[in-house]
Amino acid sequence: MKNLFASIPDALDDELFEELVRGENVRVERIVSRGHRSPASGWYDQPWHEWVLLLEGEAILAFEEGDAVVLEAGDHLAIPAHRKHRVEWTTPERTTLWLAVHYRA
Repeated sequence: MKNLFASIPDALDDELFEELVRGENVRVERIVSRGHRSPASGWYDQPWHEWVLLLEGEAILAFEEGDAVVLEAGDHLAIPAHRKHRVEWTTPERTTLWLAVHYRA
């Protein structure tokens, strides 16, 4: 893949995760959502830090502590390792495109 906006499926039953680059202390992935959200019963509790950039669409990230962040195209956010979070909502009528960088400090 040479273009992050290319090769996006028309139909997505599940959120699409594609690893773009991996190194010893970093992993970069493209995430494609269209009305997807995390399962109601679970939280992401990741051992690595994560930085996300919303390239297209809109999303709401919720955190276990009760706060939530609305993201629009161009917004980015750093999530420390083990900060429990989930995707609460993504735009259902169009693609939400994320770039996620997982890293060890």
